[in-house]
Amino acid sequence: MPPIPEVQGWGRSYKGELGRLIDLSQAVPGYPPPPELLARLADAAANPALAGYGPIEGEDVLRQALATEMRRLYGGPVEAANIHVTAGCNQAFFATAIATAGHGDRIAMTNPCYFNHETTLAVLGIGVDYVDLDPAGGFLPDPAAVDRVLAGGAKAFAAVSPNNPTGAVYPAGLLADLLAVCRRRGAWLILDETYRDFLPTGMETPHRLFDQPDWGDNLVQLYSFSKSFCIPGHRLGAIAASPPLVGQVAKVMDNMQICAPRPPQIAVASALTALDGWREANRREIMARTVALKDAMARLPGWKLQSVGAYFAFVRHPFGDRASHEVAERMAREAGVLVLPGGYFGHGQEANLRFAFANADATTIALLPDRLSRL
Repeated sequence: MPPIPEVQGWGRSYKGELGRLIDLSQAVPGYPPPPELLARLADAAANPALAGYGPIEGEDVLRQALATEMRRLYGGPVEAANIHVTAGCNQAFFATAIATAGHGDRIAMTNPCYFNHETTLAVLGIGVDYVDLDPAGGFLPDPAAVDRVLAGGAKAFAAVSPNNPTGAVYPAGLLADLLAVCRRRGAWLILDETYRDFLPTGMETPHRLFDQPDWGDNLVQLYSFSKSFCIPGHRLGAIAASPPLVGQVAKVMDNMQICAPRPPQIAVASALTALDGWREANRREIMARTVALKDAMARLPGWKLQSVGAYFAFVRHPFGDRASHEVAERMAREAGVLVLPGGYFGHGQEANLRFAFANADATTIALLPDRLSRL
């Protein structure tokens, strides 16, 4: 069974003795979309012209708007021709994997890793070479370790920053080093930046990789509108890559979905600039929830907050050699708290749990010490 439905099934066995269920399992925005965006979505959905097929690469207005935003955020030559719109970021990774590697090839990933990336590669018959991450080093990949793995012939190194599941934010210098390693090995750096709009204050510019005029030779960036605009149900993501690679992705998408949903593309294109203030307020709110989680975990002896950032925290539980699956299931049934087992994210992660804390407000997060101390 896919991990999220399995864990949510545990929650249905909670009897409510301690109050309502606290769901920290899936990365879902804990607040609704703005009314202005909902109105734009309604207008676009009512347009009969948008009921037909659209351009495979995405609506021109959204591709141009996203390229403009990326030039403002990152600097560097990003144009509409570099953008391919997808039905969510999972689909962006799926299409990118097909475009950059074939059946029997290998792609390098971190351990722990985002499980949907891992299972996507399994579906495609693409092998995985792992780069183990050290908790003492903040779960940051060592470029030398990545270099050793790519030396074995992997076609790409897939990274997520801010990270899922650990929340770790990869510094700009580290990302530059990782791209340099990929260049040296003739591999792609596939950089998933789904959570880039929730970086800490002072880090709003994640990196300067797009400053390089030939960035498209080795870099593919993935992005999602789901979290930033609170519309995961509308399935909208994007790929930034060289025009030749965008052309290869278009071949994949023509067989996969033809085009991403059209009404949300039109609605989001007009909202990218208009909702800047609303998005910034949400970033500050997520930062406040980060502080609330740090305070809550500090009140739980034996629990260790190993890494935190953006939407996620990776927490070491205090139950010795108990499997993370067992601990998470008991948390759901006995404490009414849903989290994901660390074992879902890679080998050797049984001592950890992933908290998707952005789903809950600070008041709800403050309930965690009392709930978890009862286990």
